[in-house]
Amino acid sequence: MVAMRLISLIFGCFLSFIHLHAQESSSRRSSLFMTYGTSGANVREFNEMLAEKGISPLRNGYRSFGMGYHTRVNDFIFGAEIYQSNGPKSNYGDFEIDYRTSRFYFNVGYALTEEGRVQFLHYMSMGVGYMNFQMLKANRPDELVAILSDPAQGFILRKNNIHKGSEYLGGFLTEIGFQLGYDLDIPAMAETLSVIAKFGYSFSPFERAWSRNGLAFDNIQSGAFLRVGAGISLPDRNIFYNDATMSFHFFYGSNGVSNSRFNEILQNNNYEPLPEVGGNIGVKVIGENARTMYGLEVWNLSSFGTANEAYAQTLNGIRFYANLGRQLYKRKNLELGVLGGMGYGGVRYTLESRFKTDFPRLFEEPLHDGTIVAHGLMAKPEVIISYVMPLSSLKLFDLVYSLHGGYEYPLGRYNLGGVPMREFMKGPYMQVSVGVRP
Repeated sequence: MVAMRLISLIFGCFLSFIHLHAQESSSRRSSLFMTYGTSGANVREFNEMLAEKGISPLRNGYRSFGMGYHTRVNDFIFGAEIYQSNGPKSNYGDFEIDYRTSRFYFNVGYALTEEGRVQFLHYMSMGVGYMNFQMLKANRPDELVAILSDPAQGFILRKNNIHKGSEYLGGFLTEIGFQLGYDLDIPAMAETLSVIAKFGYSFSPFERAWSRNGLAFDNIQSGAFLRVGAGISLPDRNIFYNDATMSFHFFYGSNGVSNSRFNEILQNNNYEPLPEVGGNIGVKVIGENARTMYGLEVWNLSSFGTANEAYAQTLNGIRFYANLGRQLYKRKNLELGVLGGMGYGGVRYTLESRFKTDFPRLFEEPLHDGTIVAHGLMAKPEVIISYVMPLSSLKLFDLVYSLHGGYEYPLGRYNLGGVPMREFMKGPYMQVSVGVRP
């Protein structure tokens, strides 16, 4: 909560600063990009425990996949990024040790170059994250019924558990970095292909903020990074922003999916049923140019609760979509459009013991938790109705209030350990979003 208030305060100061210093003929550009890269991460206290036992340390570092957006007004940058970082797996006897994090950042920064093909930015990021550290049997059962009958396949430690929903992201993480980019023309399009490289350092500023079961995992959130990627940019040298723009949205939604069949299996195995899926939070980036709409979005929906006296349970489905569509109507402040989305989905069920011990005993007696996962492709149509309102008399930014309605359809069975989960991934949805558009 403190971190979110701090981010909101900095965002407000940033907009005020732009308002005071903007000129009528301001230079603007917006970008949407995807990145891949590596970063450092050292599980220091865990490795120290291994060293005391004469065991080799874990391999360090992450492979990171990210989606980002930023907009530039004159020389000032505002943006947001979301990352999923997966650590290398290490083997210990019959077990695999793995760790990963998810992070969401707001960025503020400054362009060190004038508007042109070459972009060089310096930025600072502040945000929140999630951590997962696990040690599970390498040859654990791949059938759901087997996991339900014997969930003790290792241990899972989670901090700010997004498998309960995106709103459970927490903690406070920071990042300082530079971004270098170069624009390449796209034939017959006003947009440019922007090739980028990002480098810098990520860290958690508060000591022992990521402790679990008596061990600090702070260093799992810290390290130098290098990411490369590409995306779409809207430079003002090509187009007027009355005709093309790119907006960033937070949304809250409700999905008409069902977990009733899954609950029958839980009850047949003497577990409590999960509640129906509640609301969900996600982010969208929507670009527009000459009535063409495109963008990316990511979100997840979840159900969690008590399984029995010994276990808690979570059922989570994540979605990532690439969208393309058409603006059908635009008059004054009202807009209507349609989008089609293709993407990726994942569903994960986890049973976590409520009585895990602390380290080093947990390492010596690791059999507590179990999890099982399935992946596949997704498709959806969507209708968007938006109302646009200028933020100030300078009209540098607009607030965009939108209503999104659509239907998700899984392309595949989503076989979760022998149990088809299509009903958990298929159905209508309704979302309400608030966005910022330059």
